[in-house]
Amino acid sequence: VQLQASGGGLVQAGGSLRLSCSASGRNFNNSIMGWFRQPPGKEREFVAAIDWSVLSTTYADSVQGRFTIFKDNAKNTMYLQMSNLRSEDTAVYYCAGTKAPTRYRTTEGAYDYWGQGTQVTVSS
Repeated sequence: VQLQASGGGLVQAGGSLRLSCSASGRNFNNSIMGWFRQPPGKEREFVAAIDWSVLSTTYADSVQGRFTIFKDNAKNTMYLQMSNLRSEDTAVYYCAGTKAPTRYRTTEGAYDYWGQGTQVTVSS
């Protein structure tokens, strides 16, 4: 199973970026998929998650209203649309997936598969 995150880069504050997470080797139709991030010098934190089958979404308070998580079944790909970016959004962003549905979608330990991370840098 592989998760390939991409789409990171350098953007000015107030700008937008779209991250992609392409999944291969497994169907995630009955799983939770999420995005986490690790800011410089800090621990990894939850950003957003989506229940692949029922499309329910969960967001961290810090990104609610600015980020949108969605998926494309045909491409087995998850996305994170990030808008109105702030300097505090600077981090390495990771996508992750679970083997089965879980209520603990904001918890790092609930995820079984991880992508390699993509750097997002927001300049002020």
